[in-house]
Amino acid sequence: MTATALAADARAPQISLADFHVLLADQHPFSMLLGIDVLHIGHGTAHAVLPARDTHQRLGGIVAGPMLMGLADLAMYAAVVGATGQAHAVTASLTINFLRKSPAGAIHAHARLLKVGRLSAGEVVLTGEGSDEPVAHIVSTWSVPKP
Repeated sequence: MTATALAADARAPQISLADFHVLLADQHPFSMLLGIDVLHIGHGTAHAVLPARDTHQRLGGIVAGPMLMGLADLAMYAAVVGATGQAHAVTASLTINFLRKSPAGAIHAHARLLKVGRLSAGEVVLTGEGSDEPVAHIVSTWSVPKP
C-alpha cells in the first residue's frame, strides 16, 4: 500500500455509513433493486456486496456482467462520497476487465481512490464469496462538483 493510500485510510469518511444508506434509498433506488449492500465506507475506500440471487445470473450460472458493473460503480460512488462528501458526483468513465467466470454466490467489491479531486480516479476489485481471486478489475473516474 502506498503512503497516499495509508494516509487516505487514516482520515475519517465525509459521510457515515448510515447516512450513505439513506442517500441510496432517496437518490439511488437501483441499488436496492440489485440488493447491493454497502458494508463499509472509509475516506476514499468502500466495501460492497452483491448478494447471491438467481436473477443476477446469466446462462451457465455465472453472475451477469451488467450486475458486476453496477456493483463496481456503486462501490466507487461510495468511495468518492466517503472522500469528498459530494453526493452529486457522477461517473465519467468505467472500464471493466473480466478476469474469470464469476461464481454464482455473493460478489464483493473493494473500491479505493487513487486520486481525489474535481476528477477523482480509482479502482475496484471484485471477488467471489470466500475467495481472494479477482473476478474483475475496474478502473473508474468521477466528476466531482465544487463544494
